[in-house]
Amino acid sequence: MLKHWLRCLVGLGAAGALVAASATPAVAAAEIEPYFQDTTLAVGSTKTNRLLLYADEPTTLNDVSVRYDYRSLASKITVAPADGQECAAPEPGVLVCEERYGVSLSELPPRGSGIHRGVTQRVNVAATQDAQVGDSGDVVVSFQAAGGQRGSYTSQVRIGEGVDLAGGPFTEHTSKPGGKVSVPLAVSNAGKKTITGFVAVFDLGYSIRTRDRFSNCLYSGDHLESCRFDEEIPVGEGLATTLNFELAKDTYAPTNQSGYAQFLTTADFEDLTRVREAAGARAATRGIGPKLTLAEAPSRMRQADQTDVGPGYDYTGWTIKVTGRNGTDLAAIGDTLRGGAGAVVTATVGFRNNGPATLDKTNADWEAATHTVVELPPGTTAVEVPGNCQLRPGTRTYQCESEMLLIAGETYTIDFRLRIDKVIRNARGSVWVNAPCECPGGGNFEDDIKPANDRATIVVNPAPGGGGGGGGSGGGGGGSLPITGTSTGQIAGLGGLLLVAGAGAYLLARRRASRFVA
Repeated sequence: MLKHWLRCLVGLGAAGALVAASATPAVAAAEIEPYFQDTTLAVGSTKTNRLLLYADEPTTLNDVSVRYDYRSLASKITVAPADGQECAAPEPGVLVCEERYGVSLSELPPRGSGIHRGVTQRVNVAATQDAQVGDSGDVVVSFQAAGGQRGSYTSQVRIGEGVDLAGGPFTEHTSKPGGKVSVPLAVSNAGKKTITGFVAVFDLGYSIRTRDRFSNCLYSGDHLESCRFDEEIPVGEGLATTLNFELAKDTYAPTNQSGYAQFLTTADFEDLTRVREAAGARAATRGIGPKLTLAEAPSRMRQADQTDVGPGYDYTGWTIKVTGRNGTDLAAIGDTLRGGAGAVVTATVGFRNNGPATLDKTNADWEAATHTVVELPPGTTAVEVPGNCQLRPGTRTYQCESEMLLIAGETYTIDFRLRIDKVIRNARGSVWVNAPCECPGGGNFEDDIKPANDRATIVVNPAPGGGGGGGGSGGGGGGSLPITGTSTGQIAGLGGLLLVAGAGAYLLARRRASRFVA
């Protein structure tokens, strides 16, 4: 059910993604989990939402209909199609829409995440003029599809005051790896009503750290995730403070490191994160130091829920130009195997980041930091390969995607299960990290500081004594074939809410399912 395995709940961006860090047990193939985000509306305002569907394997749903039951708020809100879909209102407070082309649930990046998502067409949720601040109710969103697939999710809608948060100007800074940087955090009230409390959500690169531990902020290790403020911002006024960041000593240089902060009303933040507890997410750590304040302002009780009616410039950001030279050496790792004809052995291959810098290629396109090419030794056939590897047509060579974040000092290996069809003494294959890749979004790392160790060998020899059977250095066993090394879960730069929402770490499940090819 939802609390056991639902991982990604909103798209990436300044608001980030909700990710639950709990384990993900297998669910029945037919089980689909729906999610429809909570919403706070100002009187007369409209927000667009859509039903998200999740499964643990690829699925296509046909003859899909989605039912929106908002009878508890029938005179307060309306729900209407936003994408031209065919909809009907069988009774007041109910809307039923047909998905014209079905819904396909495909795997979310990175490859091997094991999380599959599909989206329905959008609807507009609007507050009527009869709505009053303080009104609230539920929208029960349910779907059904051919073959008996069905499910529902109850979302909360409430009516609040409309306000308008605006972030301060973007600024530029300079530092060397391991250096300190002080940046401004500024927010203003661009609306017509006093803002009573808000949240800053941070989207910071992996290398941007902080030693401060403010009591109204949440952290994951040395990464700042969010800060909650109860200060008021009068109309036309602004508040500001200074944040003290440090660059990690393993920051790649020269490069540019970026950070952002998005400002949300307290209610909008609650809408985004309420589901974290139901999803079984692990909470980030609250600071134990003094409170971070933006200005001297009276702290008052929250009078009404508020929602930002002017999003689009509710964020601020910083660019840190990292000076000096600090590069990365990726060294290939091969393997030596033994076995007789017919034996299945495991080759554990990959690479190690010898540093001194971490290679951080995190971006919205989910491109790998590098690619590794694995050529099978003659006389062998791959019977299981990692899910992040693809066979190059007409060859015995596999191209494998790496993580986006390769941390200095960590080893990243993958397992190939090889059947020995013919015993050939000293049969040699190869492993080539930083191999050329004609990838749409790039994916080449061409600045390795020690390319001489980019290649290693896979050697297969007869079993001791010439016997048949026996595993290689990787041993026997089947199951998933994970990339090892520090999880990409340490990335803080793909949206602050990855951790604020309770994830505790960015764990888009590294479940590398085996793919049987022979």
